[in-house]
Amino acid sequence: MTPMRGMNRWADKTAVVTGAGSAVGAGVAAALAGEGMRVVALDSKEEEAITEALNKLKYTSDVTARQCDVSDLSQLTHTFRWLDQHHGGVHVLVSLTGLVEPSQITGFVFDSPGEEASESQGTDVETDPVLLCARHAVVSMLKNEIDGHIINVNSIYCRSKGAGCTETLNQELARLKNNKIKVTSISPGSVSSKLPASTADDVVTDSDPSPVLEPADIAHAVLFALSTSPHANVHELNIASVAERRL
Repeated sequence: MTPMRGMNRWADKTAVVTGAGSAVGAGVAAALAGEGMRVVALDSKEEEAITEALNKLKYTSDVTARQCDVSDLSQLTHTFRWLDQHHGGVHVLVSLTGLVEPSQITGFVFDSPGEEASESQGTDVETDPVLLCARHAVVSMLKNEIDGHIINVNSIYCRSKGAGCTETLNQELARLKNNKIKVTSISPGSVSSKLPASTADDVVTDSDPSPVLEPADIAHAVLFALSTSPHANVHELNIASVAERRL
């Protein structure tokens, strides 16, 4: 993939990609590494399986595979503590794990944004991996004074949930002074390779002749959102094949 203008400011910064064991997640991880980012690829699969998916793509030398079930709060908390200790925090989170109706996401008292996320705060946040990841990423970014970017990738057919999550998080972050964390919802249509389980209904099989997106198209959309200037934010981006059928 050709280097994208505007990505220089992310060079040597840490990006976390969830669902990286899928073709789409691996493609996003490889694309970010290709832009000079230090990428940590998370998936519930074993690290060998994540590495196998990455080895099919270029620029995997800067990708660290790490097994983590992001729906498990204990595993996720341990992983983000490891990221803080070994990488100085998270600069970019790309979440490809699925969405539910939004609730309070950040989960911390607004006058104490640097505190660890509590295991007793919120019910939806406790069970939804995207909200769990967002909360931990925000805490890491604020604690390490990082003007980061959170990107949630979800199906175009449930984009209202993705947009709702993004808007909820943006509203919560607006209440925090002096932070410049950006949040983007990317909603792809049908993709030619398997997406996370939550979007399985949108996967096109070999017997379906409909024109579809490629994983590289999703990776390019992620890079586009990241390449915007620090003062500009893409709140929502819908992407589909030109000839894709509309349901």
